[in-house]
Amino acid sequence: MDEPVERIVRLLASEPARTDDGAGVAGVLRRLCTAAVRSLAASGVGVNVMAEGGLRGVTAVSEPGYQSIEDLQFTMGEGPCLDAFVTRRPVLVPELSHDAMRRWPGYAPAIHDRGLRAVFAFPLQIGFARLGALDVFRIEPGSLSAVELGEALNFAEVVVTTLLDGQAQAAPGAVADGLDGAMGQRAELFQAQGMVAVQLGVPLADALARMRAYAYAENQPLGEVARDVVARRLAFDTDRS
Repeated sequence: MDEPVERIVRLLASEPARTDDGAGVAGVLRRLCTAAVRSLAASGVGVNVMAEGGLRGVTAVSEPGYQSIEDLQFTMGEGPCLDAFVTRRPVLVPELSHDAMRRWPGYAPAIHDRGLRAVFAFPLQIGFARLGALDVFRIEPGSLSAVELGEALNFAEVVVTTLLDGQAQAAPGAVADGLDGAMGQRAELFQAQGMVAVQLGVPLADALARMRAYAYAENQPLGEVARDVVARRLAFDTDRS
């Protein structure tokens, strides 16, 4: 293990657990986010574990207020996390300027209104396998220093190792401890997407777009909309949508 990564592991071991951290891999990811905030002089840090197509399986954040900020990316279908995942390259936005507003016309103005001024996203990957992205948020504009950039990449490496180790310790065919609920939510989203596609007679991609539009208009997380669809509390072939 590289020395910088070893240092982060030691830092994590000294990070006090919070009552809301939870158990298993998800709890470790939350503590990693908290440790990264201090190391990177950030206002918030988030980890998104994702699947092909940009669908999210789990999110861990340094503090609860950043959960809704991460949710926005998946509700709107745009943002630095998704770009980092697709391009396999870091996305560095030291200032939420007009360029960022054009790049993410829904997401960038929304997080700007919440007081954020810079965002950086780092892909979580090993070889050709993509696992998600690490997001770093700041309330002051400005680039990451060379040292901070290296540190962010080290944190991303530790997140990948945490995910792989957690899955390796799980029983064959099972999901790592702490991620089972999140994987169930992802399955629920897939199911809801299929139901909406049948209701409207549209492709799956269009069904997801309709769900995202509804979630944004109703100020609901996309996961809640999916849950309502699966429970048949919400149908998109009626006037309610």
